[in-house]
Amino acid sequence: MQGSTIDSANVVELEHSDDATIAHTAEHHSEHPDLRVFGLLVFLGSEGMLFMGLFAAYLTFRAVAPAWPPEGTPKLETLLPAINTVILVSSSFVIHQADHAIKKDDIKAVRWWFLATFLMGATFLAGQVYEYMHLEFGLTSSLFASTFYVLTGFHGFHVFVGLTLIAIMGIKSFKPGAFLGGKHFGIEAASIYWHFVDVIWIVLFLMLYIL
Repeated sequence: MQGSTIDSANVVELEHSDDATIAHTAEHHSEHPDLRVFGLLVFLGSEGMLFMGLFAAYLTFRAVAPAWPPEGTPKLETLLPAINTVILVSSSFVIHQADHAIKKDDIKAVRWWFLATFLMGATFLAGQVYEYMHLEFGLTSSLFASTFYVLTGFHGFHVFVGLTLIAIMGIKSFKPGAFLGGKHFGIEAASIYWHFVDVIWIVLFLMLYIL
C-alpha cells in the first residue's frame, strides 16, 4: 500500500512537472515571436540591393553613352513584353487571393490560386524565352545587349525560383493538416517573394522598354 501511495505521488508530481514544462515552453514562444517573415524581408532587401546595383550600372552606361541603344541595334518590340507584364502583375493579385484564403483555412482555394499563379508565371517565362529566341542581337553584341540580357536573365532566374517555391508549397498543401491552424508561413513567404518579383519587373519593363 505504501508503494502504491508513493507511485501515485510520483505520477501526480510528473503531471505537474509536464504542465509546468508546457507552460514554460508556451511562455518561451510568446517571449520569442516568430521572426521568419522578418528574416525573409531582410533577404529580399539584400536581393533588392543587388538589383539596385544593376539598375545603377545600366543607368550609368546609358548616361555616358553617345547613343543608347548604340546605333545599329534593332529596336526592342514592346508588345510581347507588355503582355508579359500584364500577366505577371495580374498574377500578384491572384497569389494574394491564396494568402487571403489560407487565413480562412480554405486549403482547396489555396491550391487553385497557387496553380493559377504558377501557370501565369510559367507563361511569363515562356514569353521571355520566346523573346530571346527572336532578338536580333546576342549577349556580346554591345554593352546595351549585355546589360539587357543580364538584367532580364537575373530577373527570370528569380521568377524560376518563385515558381519552384510555389510548386513546393502547392505539393505540401496536400499533406494532411499542412498550413492549417495558423501555420501560414510557407504560403506567406511564397506570396511575399512573388510580389517582390513583380515589383522588380515593373521597374525593368519601364527602364528597358519604355524610357
